[in-house]
Amino acid sequence: MTYAYKTMPSPVGVLTLLGSDRGLAAVLWENDNPGRVRLAPRVDHAGHPVLVEAQRQLADYFAGKLRTFSLPLDFNGTDFQKSVWRALLEIPYGETRSYGEIAARIGNPKAVRAVGAANGRNPISIIAPCHRVIGANGTLTGFAGGLAAKDYLLKLEAA
Repeated sequence: MTYAYKTMPSPVGVLTLLGSDRGLAAVLWENDNPGRVRLAPRVDHAGHPVLVEAQRQLADYFAGKLRTFSLPLDFNGTDFQKSVWRALLEIPYGETRSYGEIAARIGNPKAVRAVGAANGRNPISIIAPCHRVIGANGTLTGFAGGLAAKDYLLKLEAA
């Protein structure tokens, strides 16, 4: 499968959006680890309807006008990863959950480390809000976009 992509500026750096005919497949960070999300080949297609709509919704999110995204999503990963990513979609705007809470939510309370690993491989950052997952003690933990971006997103949602 070939993925369409386009880039967009944002308050947390340039984001790369990838989409397929099934939906949005990725929101990647400016300095993302190239091995974190492996979706290839890619073709520059800034006019792809899924990408145009994703950019519009992300711009509204950053402007404080959008709290819930409504895009078709095309998650690519293992069944376990997809279960974690679906659980991320259930975290309400402005709230956080711990890795343990996500593990319990998917019915596997002992899988805290595996949830952390799946969270780190979430291909659809911001929209599947992995930034809303924090350490059990309330601290900000690893984030593909960097802890400054995670802090920015959480403060945006708390405003």
